[in-house]
Amino acid sequence: MVPSAEMDLTILSGTSHPTLARNVCDRLGVKLASATITRFSNENIKVRIDESVREKDVFVVQTSCPPMHDNLFELLQMIDALRGASAGRITAVIPYFFYARSDKKDEPRISITARLVADLLESAGANRVLTLDLHSPQIHGFFRIPVDHLTAVPLLVDALKSDRELMSAPVVVAPDVGESKDAGRFARNLSAPLAVVDKRRTGDDEKARPVHMVGEVADRHAVMVDDEMATGGTIFEAARFCAERGAKSVRAAVVHGVLSGECSTKLRSSALQRLIITDTIPLPEHKRDPRIEVVSVAGLLADAIQRIHNGKSVAEMMSTR
Repeated sequence: MVPSAEMDLTILSGTSHPTLARNVCDRLGVKLASATITRFSNENIKVRIDESVREKDVFVVQTSCPPMHDNLFELLQMIDALRGASAGRITAVIPYFFYARSDKKDEPRISITARLVADLLESAGANRVLTLDLHSPQIHGFFRIPVDHLTAVPLLVDALKSDRELMSAPVVVAPDVGESKDAGRFARNLSAPLAVVDKRRTGDDEKARPVHMVGEVADRHAVMVDDEMATGGTIFEAARFCAERGAKSVRAAVVHGVLSGECSTKLRSSALQRLIITDTIPLPEHKRDPRIEVVSVAGLLADAIQRIHNGKSVAEMMSTR
């Protein structure tokens, strides 16, 4: 996957996930470009691009993870610095999009912050965005610049298909009604039946309460799917619900392993036998657990970057998966 010799491809990384950026570079056979990011005692951030990017096709890899606001502003500064350095084209590669869940005005007098982030990226000078599994499709419409929206679902499906115990009697479970459409895609790809947990969520405490199951999980190996796992409340409660209804075992597969709050602690006492996540977000040492399996999106991002760089269809890439 080496870029054409006549094309100048440059990949930069912020401080949020340099390992993923290096893995993408390894896939493409290019060297990660150098940038110096300095944090001062007054909490100001300074970004300096350490090499010429004039008229180059630059991809900046930065994901949403703690410290999220530092990472977001760092990305904006990198884009602005690249624009000032006369980069030919600037693509923000955001594996997990900032404020992805703030995508609608469901309360009075609140910000639709995902739209604000889109505006900030454009104002900073991004020419296009490459991202993975947005929480809702409408975020794509917040942009007036091209957005390539990939999905890591096929990677998770491949990981699940390698699980012989699961595939002996699988059932795909949507942990809430909102995930039923995406869960249906998993079920078709795994040739498995679909079940849906009907849950109720109240207030801002992020706690979900399952009240009913549509479909059967008894004597089957259940696998729950979601676009992300934050505190894990929805999935842990749904896992318990499946176990109480006779599931032989319970697994979960999510694209974005946010694992915030006490999620890692709760995982240890949960009914989950296995949790598959991708590396759109780095997994720090204190959150690691033997039941967590990480599937890399580096190849997926590298393939998309190669296609964007060479002017080929990204949609065509996804249609073959």
